[in-house]
Amino acid sequence: MALQEKYKELIDAAKSAGTKNLQVSELDGVLHITGEAPSGTVKDNLWNIYGKIDPNFLTGDVVMNINVATAVEGARLKVITESSNLNIRKGPGTDQPIVGKAAHNETVTLISKQSDQWWLIRTDSGEEGYSHSQYLKPVE
Repeated sequence: MALQEKYKELIDAAKSAGTKNLQVSELDGVLHITGEAPSGTVKDNLWNIYGKIDPNFLTGDVVMNINVATAVEGARLKVITESSNLNIRKGPGTDQPIVGKAAHNETVTLISKQSDQWWLIRTDSGEEGYSHSQYLKPVE
């Protein structure tokens, strides 16, 4: 039986739970499953399904590298600019007007992600707008 068939329930559960960047590949008789689960509960559920298929995890035919998304709505983010303030813009794009700034090392709240590059954030003082994600890091 092909590994993707054997672990179909696990792969389907990862897809239906919204696992981002899900990649499933087979190499030398080992199924590699990678991606970013939207929550710890989803990751736990995937491990439970894996444990049901291979109760003692003895076959060694799966490498599952599922991380939990840390930058989720409501998450706290740290501004990681070199030293300057981070521009907060009216919309997602450098062509959009600047509506505020977040200081270097300031902590802000993630409201939503427009794309992988542009995130809608809110400062503690209430300024809200879009900033480039490369300058934001989840607070752990």
